[in-house]
Amino acid sequence: QVQLVESGGGLVQAGGSLRLSCAASGSIFSINAMGWYRQVPGKQRELVARITSGGSTNYVDSVKDRFTISRDNAKNTVSLQMNSLKPEDTATYYCYANLRRGLYYNFGDYWGQGTQVTVSS
Repeated sequence: QVQLVESGGGLVQAGGSLRLSCAASGSIFSINAMGWYRQVPGKQRELVARITSGGSTNYVDSVKDRFTISRDNAKNTVSLQMNSLKPEDTATYYCYANLRRGLYYNFGDYWGQGTQVTVSS
């Protein structure tokens, strides 16, 4: 079994910062990409930032130069440093990992339970 546990959400004023963290645990053989999605009620979940095992990153345009994703491959953790937050960043943020549970398993996407980020104006 695989678990992704997020932490770090909360309420912050516009212009403030938050740091989200996510730890993957359980039966994990290897992890390919890790990242963060966010979702607002009534809208599709959107990719915020993604990082590969080699450290390559990509971001949605709206967060470039404000958010930074990082990971610790040894600890199976991924973090998202969010600076200069805006009210439109308000959403539930979900951690994900594309991983496989064994050498002969296929890669699959696993998700955290979500953490709320609210940015007040």
